[in-house]
Amino acid sequence: MKITFEKKKNEKDHLVIIYKNKLSFNQQVLNTEQINLLKNSNISFKGRKEFTETIHYSTKAEINSLTIAKIHSETSDEESFKLESSGGRLLSYLEKKKILNTAIIFEDKEFNISEKKLIITGLNLKSYKFDKYKTKSKERHFVESLKIIDPQNKFNNSDKMEITSGKRVKGVFLTRDLVSEPANVLYPSKFVDFCKILKKTGISIEVLDERKMKSLGMNALLGVSQGSVRPARTMIMKWTGDPSNKKQPIAFIGKGVTFDTGGISIKPSGGMEDMKWDMGGAGVVAGLMYTLALRKAKANVIGAVGLVENMPDGNAQRPGDIVKSMSGQTIEVLNTDAEGRLVLADVLWYVKEKFKPKIMVDLATLTGAIIVALGDRYAGMFTNSNDLADKLYGSSKETQELIWRLPLDSDFDKLLNCQVADMKNITGARGAGSITAAQFLKRFVGEVDWAHLDIAGVTWSKKGTSLSRPGGTGFGVRLLDNFVKKNYG
Repeated sequence: MKITFEKKKNEKDHLVIIYKNKLSFNQQVLNTEQINLLKNSNISFKGRKEFTETIHYSTKAEINSLTIAKIHSETSDEESFKLESSGGRLLSYLEKKKILNTAIIFEDKEFNISEKKLIITGLNLKSYKFDKYKTKSKERHFVESLKIIDPQNKFNNSDKMEITSGKRVKGVFLTRDLVSEPANVLYPSKFVDFCKILKKTGISIEVLDERKMKSLGMNALLGVSQGSVRPARTMIMKWTGDPSNKKQPIAFIGKGVTFDTGGISIKPSGGMEDMKWDMGGAGVVAGLMYTLALRKAKANVIGAVGLVENMPDGNAQRPGDIVKSMSGQTIEVLNTDAEGRLVLADVLWYVKEKFKPKIMVDLATLTGAIIVALGDRYAGMFTNSNDLADKLYGSSKETQELIWRLPLDSDFDKLLNCQVADMKNITGARGAGSITAAQFLKRFVGEVDWAHLDIAGVTWSKKGTSLSRPGGTGFGVRLLDNFVKKNYG
């Protein structure tokens, strides 16, 4: 969707007036006939907290219809997501009405610039669609252009550039692109290629190939990929937003299984196509790093993703194999479909040892059990730090990318103990699958403050959300950007 700023609308634009409490009937935008018609129509809207209505006019008017959108006025600074969601709902309404070229004007006395930006961001986030491979389709109606009518220059040049350049949404869109690409297009080395755009923003990228990872002892990760013809990669992204600060950086780690068949412990065929987005955690880390760089975050941040493809093959890892992780701890692989934790084990240890981060947050589409527990509304949060939990909860509330904390304790950890190795990658029991997966990861973080977000239920939405169409949601980018902004810069 193309967004521009204009002094006035043209005849082909469908006008949308957005207000909170009272319409002022702006004479710079509407003529006398339109104002009178609007005043008469407005009678039936009194007392309604929020609505969107399209009013049709006679052909004698300069336009034959316009839309009025009343936004709920009771929003605090910590409820900014409500304005973004209103923008998303407005876009859905316009597309349902097949209104494709839109000019928006805000009641200036009722909205500050920050509030206007949030509504525009919601419109923009909802506009994303992934249809690059469609060559034939039925007629579909999408909003093609959005003009912001600003006759009094309330938006300064910096505001306009921020909005029209897409700075506020590009990171989320990158994440959605990555999780949407099919696995024959997006595999470990191609994931790295997709992320080269980050270099233009000042992010440095280092890529560990299989030879380097072998020399480092990252055998847990490499074991997952050994059945695939696509070589594994680990990609390290580094953003130095505060060069004068020599303190420990903060780190985000993502699981990047670009396709997961389950390996020798193969998955059922039904729904296996969804496993193209089993790299959702890595996608979020890439999108987050892009977002931080675009807004010039005053923080020093490491992003690390382990990229593999889990395939069955004559060379694939077998149930019962024992691998030695980079940490030196040995793991009996009882189920090759519990592979994400093996990937993360080595990447978490690598980041901990090399960068000595102040905190680590990992994201992974790790377990089906988290979907049973929390559905598609919440991501599961596991952490060894109450302070980190509180900070993440605060950002979850503000962005409405919802998380819910689940327990960790020594009794759960004991379930991973193994007779022939230091641990096994599954417990063999039915219960607490998400918790024991997190306990497994905890063995590779040492004393660092750490949180694990299991995003299996929220990475993809079959019905869409208030800010996304059906498909990739980009969940986690806005949450963690807010977390960094509030706590680190």
